[in-house]
Amino acid sequence: MDCQYLPLTATGQFSNLFLDYISQKEALQPYYNHFPTLEAFEEQVKNRAFDDSKRQTLVEVLERQYQHIPNKPDFSVLTQPNTFTVTTGHQLNIFTGPLYVLYKWITTVNLAKKLNETYPNYRFVPIYWLAAEDHDFAEINHFTLFGKNYTWETEQRGAVGRMNPKELKTVFDQMPEKLFLFEEAYLKHDTLSDAVRWYANELLGKEGLICLDPDDADLKRLFAPIIKDELLNRPTDGIVTKTTQQLEALGYKTQITPREINLFYLDDQLRERIVTDGEDSYEVLNTEIRFSQAELLALVDEHPERFSPNVVLRPVYQEVILPNLAYIGGPSEVPYWLQLKGVFDHFKIPFPLLMPRNFALYVNPASAKKMDKLGVSPEELFWDEVKLRRAYTERISGNSLDLSEQKACLEQCFAEILHKSVKVDRSLEGAVLAEKTRLMHTIDHLEKRLKKTEEKNYETVLSQLMTLKQKLFPNGGIQERSENYLNFQLNDPQFIPKLLTAFDPLAYQMLVLKD
Repeated sequence: MDCQYLPLTATGQFSNLFLDYISQKEALQPYYNHFPTLEAFEEQVKNRAFDDSKRQTLVEVLERQYQHIPNKPDFSVLTQPNTFTVTTGHQLNIFTGPLYVLYKWITTVNLAKKLNETYPNYRFVPIYWLAAEDHDFAEINHFTLFGKNYTWETEQRGAVGRMNPKELKTVFDQMPEKLFLFEEAYLKHDTLSDAVRWYANELLGKEGLICLDPDDADLKRLFAPIIKDELLNRPTDGIVTKTTQQLEALGYKTQITPREINLFYLDDQLRERIVTDGEDSYEVLNTEIRFSQAELLALVDEHPERFSPNVVLRPVYQEVILPNLAYIGGPSEVPYWLQLKGVFDHFKIPFPLLMPRNFALYVNPASAKKMDKLGVSPEELFWDEVKLRRAYTERISGNSLDLSEQKACLEQCFAEILHKSVKVDRSLEGAVLAEKTRLMHTIDHLEKRLKKTEEKNYETVLSQLMTLKQKLFPNGGIQERSENYLNFQLNDPQFIPKLLTAFDPLAYQMLVLKD
C-alpha cells in the first residue's frame, strides 16, 4: 500500500482554530497544558494520580457491561496504579456511521500500542466512550452503503444507548447484502449500547479496544460532587463564556455554547435540560417535573444516574472516572475542548493531552489506477472542481491559455498613452483609464473563453477526472465524513488490518492510502 502525507492546510477542509492548534500557535497555548507529542506523555503520567477505589469501580462496571461478551478483555490491569487510558468517543451511529468513526478507534488503538512500546514500565489501554446518553437520534439513525441510504425509523425517545435496536430488522430486510456481524449485534441485544459494544469488540477487541458506557449509576456516583456544584453554584457557564470570548477576540469561531446549568435530567424515554425557575426551584424542560433544591440534591445522592452531562461537562465526567492521559478527537471536537480548560482548572482535574485523530483518503485499486493514468496528484484532488478542471486542462494542453503576458504589455502601453495624454490635457486621464479597463475586461473574457473552449477539446479526459473526483469525494465532501467502512470492507476483508498498519497516531496530516 502506497502511503502519502499531505499537510492538513493543503486540503481546505479544516477550521483556522484547529489548524492553528496543530501548528502550536502561541496564542492558543493558554488553552491546553501540553501539545501531544510522544515525549509529552511522560510528563502527563507524572501528573495523573488516580484513586484506587475509582479504579476498582471502573473495573466492576466494565465486568458487568461485558458479562455477555465472548472473549472479553482482561480488565484487571486497570486496577494497577501504573495503568492509564487513552480515550476517544462518539455517538452510536448505526453500522458504525461515517468512516471517520473507525479512524478514531484505530488511532486510539495504535496510540496505546505505541505508548506501550515506548514506556514499558506503564500500561496503556484504549477506550471507546460510548455516547450512550446522547438523545439526538436523527444524527445516528442513517448510513449509506454502496450509494443507497438506509434509515432506522422509531418512536423511541430519550438516550439512544437505551433504545432497542431490534427494530433494525426492517433495515436488514431492505439490504441485498448480508451483514451477519451487525445482525448478530442488533437483533440479539436489547439496547443499542450492548449492540455497539458487541460489534466493536468483534472488530477491534483483539487489538485491545474497550468500550465504556457512561450511563451507569456507580460511575455517576463518582461524578456526584461536580453535579451538585453545577446545580448549586453553576460555575461552568461563566468560565466557558469567558474563554469563548477570548477565543473569538483572537478571530476564531467557537463550537459550543454553555448553558446556565449544563446538565440534563435522564430517565427512560427522556433526556431534557434542567433549568432553574427560582433561587430554590428547578424544573425539567418540556415536562411537568419540578424539584426544590433539597429534593434535587437528595436525588443526586439516591439516583445519580438521573443526571446527564451536556457537551460542556461530558469531558469532565470522562476524566473523573478514567485514569486518562489523552483524548483523541476530530476537527470539531479539538476546538471545543480548547474552550474547556478553565472548567478543568476549576474542578482541579488534569486536562488531558488533546490529540487529533488520524485523517485519511482511501483510494482503492481501481481509483488508484485511474489516478496514475490521469497523472493527477492527491493534493490536486482536494481542489474544488472548477480549479481542478482549469489547472488540469492547462497542464495537458499544448496551447498556452494564460494571457498574463499580453495583459502586462497592455498595462505598459496604456502607461505610455496616459503619460502622453496628460501632457496634452489632464482631463484626458479619465477617458484613457476607462478605455484601459474596458480592454482589460475584454481580454479577461477572451481568456475565459479560451480555457472553456480548450476544456471542451479535452472533455473525455476531464469527464474521467471528474468521475474520479466524485468517487473519492462523494457529494462534494471529504470521503471519511460520508462513506461507511463497509463500502471497503465487503470488497476487501483486509481493510481494517491495512489501516492498523498504515495509521501513525502522532502524524497530524492527511494520509492518502493508495491500494
